Amino acid sequence: MRVPDDTENAVRLLDLCVTRRGRGQSVRAVDGVTATVATGGTLCVAGPTGSGKSSLAAALAGERDRSIAVSGGDAFVTGIPVRRPGRAHRVLTYRTGYVPQGGGATLPSRLTVAEVITEPITSRDRRVNQRALNVRVAALLDEMHLPLGAAAKFPYELSAGMRQRVSFARALILDPRLLIADEPLANIGLEVRHVIFDAIRRRRAEWGMASLLVTNDASLARELDADRLVLRGGHVVAAGDAEALAWTPGARGADTLVIA
Repeated sequence: MRVPDDTENAVRLLDLCVTRRGRGQSVRAVDGVTATVATGGTLCVAGPTGSGKSSLAAALAGERDRSIAVSGGDAFVTGIPVRRPGRAHRVLTYRTGYVPQGGGATLPSRLTVAEVITEPITSRDRRVNQRALNVRVAALLDEMHLPLGAAAKFPYELSAGMRQRVSFARALILDPRLLIADEPLANIGLEVRHVIFDAIRRRRAEWGMASLLVTNDASLARELDADRLVLRGGHVVAAGDAEALAWTPGARGADTLVIA
């Protein structure tokens, strides 16, 4: 099987529509979004609750969620069509690291931290060099400013901020070409926020990892020199860079977010 590969763009959205099903009805969570994230680029997606930003992130990450479906337009992640990836879905999830909303709170409680972090590898191939895997886990724990002893603990034994950093380590274990993180700084204290920024910047510089981050924190966009996209009701109402946004006519006056 030949898997599509786009080395120039990590994400391409062409009039994308995503439908979310629930409580007996379907809602178009994302409606006609067009955007591009180049290889090595960073895009911060903002918007009020219910704007569709989390549905967008989950769809692009290739989540096996029956409540979310691409219903119109096209979306490509490293060249792989998200709408109908077929057998390339396995490659899509290999190329993409995903931190879901509340990622730290949803870690498997029956696995140790080391097992949680390495699950993206062991779920694909259990015939791995355990010693090499342990070294990889130790390096990621150190990078996330977590104690080495955390590897043998269970997630519920850690603080909320530590669990969030474990979810980042898990998302980075495969050296992804695209990192998708929904509310990446949730529960992470100000004194350790820099470890997330440093991890993204280092990978962006070393091998061109791209990032799509769901956040209403404008300072995060400035810290990472990211492009920005603002959604409301599934539609794009503003777009720009880390310093300025261009709003669609009439959109800014109705917006209640502080996106300076």
